[in-house]
Formats: sequence, structure tokens, C-alpha cells
Amino acid sequence: MPHSQTSAPRDGALKGRLARGASPWLLPTVATAAFSLVRARRSGRWAAVAVPTTALAAGMLWFFRDPEREITQGRVISPADGVVQSIMPWKDGRTRVAIFMSPLNVHVNRAPLAGTVTSVEHIPGGFVPAFNKESENNERVVWHFDTELGDIEMIQIAGAVARRIVPYVPQGTKVEQGERIGLIRFGSRVDIYLPEGVEVAVEVGQTTTAGVTRIDRD
Repeated sequence: MPHSQTSAPRDGALKGRLARGASPWLLPTVATAAFSLVRARRSGRWAAVAVPTTALAAGMLWFFRDPEREITQGRVISPADGVVQSIMPWKDGRTRVAIFMSPLNVHVNRAPLAGTVTSVEHIPGGFVPAFNKESENNERVVWHFDTELGDIEMIQIAGAVARRIVPYVPQGTKVEQGERIGLIRFGSRVDIYLPEGVEVAVEVGQTTTAGVTRIDRD
């Protein structure tokens, strides 16, 4: 299923939009900052509160940004912004590419291939820092996509700060390559498993951009 120019309208996207699922964190923070700024104009005592709350609100707005992307053509594209943390061969012949997402990255994840979402499974777990090997036991959401390459598995892993993964699409949904599929709040990791025979095009330490960086090589 090739990428279509209709993907942006399906997202209801506008340039400079904020990520879906940001409201529970963003609205109270912005409201507190606005209230403290109003009070600071009447009382100098509130200035000490207004400065940090305004800075926090600005940080939240930056963190939950969701920019438009010109989706790259290719078999497999990166589902996440971040840095390639590891590339590991799996016993079943697949290759796992792990992408670490810092709090400075865009945290909206995108479909690595076009296809149908065959399962979306939430698995409870801990909240070890996402760069730690033990993070594989963290809170996570396991995705499976039926694609032209067969079954593709992708895992969203919560980090030490991230306490919530927000899937955007349910099982049975047909998605286009590069379409927004979910959000991880704060630092985290995304793993994608490439089928046997698919050569990895990225390297450990390489920066990736969701929907833009190609993961496989022809």
C-alpha cells in the first residue's frame, strides 16, 4: 500500500499542532501559568510562582509539539524521533532496532509501513530509564502490522518519567506509512523488528526522524 497524499487530512493536521493526548498534562500547566501571571501583575509575591510555572508551560508546549512531515518513500521508515540505541539480531532471524527518545524529541510515533493494525496490546511494567537494558520490562504497548513484508512488530516502551502511552488507532485500522499512531509522554524508547532478509540502513548513534529516516536498505 503506497503512501498517499491524503495522510495529512486524515490526521486533521495543521502546521504547529499539538499532539493528541497532551491535554491532561498541558491544560493544567498552562492554566496555572496564566493564573500566576495575572496574580503577579497585582502582587510581587506571585512573581516567584509565575516564573517557574510559565517556564514549565513553555516546556510542555515544546514537548507536545507535533510538526508536519514530508513522508519518505521506502519500505520501512523510522517510527520515532531519537537516536538508534542498539541493533540486535533476534533468534527468529529478525533484527531489532531500538530508538531512544529523549525529552527533547517529538514524542508522536508513526507507522513504519503501510498496512493493517492486527493487534495493539498494553503490557503493564516498571519505569526504569529507557536507555537501561532492564527497560525491556517497562510499561509498554506492543503493535503488530500486517504489511507487504509480512508481520511487523513495534513496541512503545515507557521510560522513567513517561507514565502513559497513548495509542491513536485501534486494532483493525488500516494505516498509511508515516501516519500518526500514538504518543509516549516524556522520555522513552521505540523498538521495531525487521523481518529476516531485510538489511538495516541505520547505525548505532544515528539520529532518526519519524516518517523521514529510512530504516532498511534495498
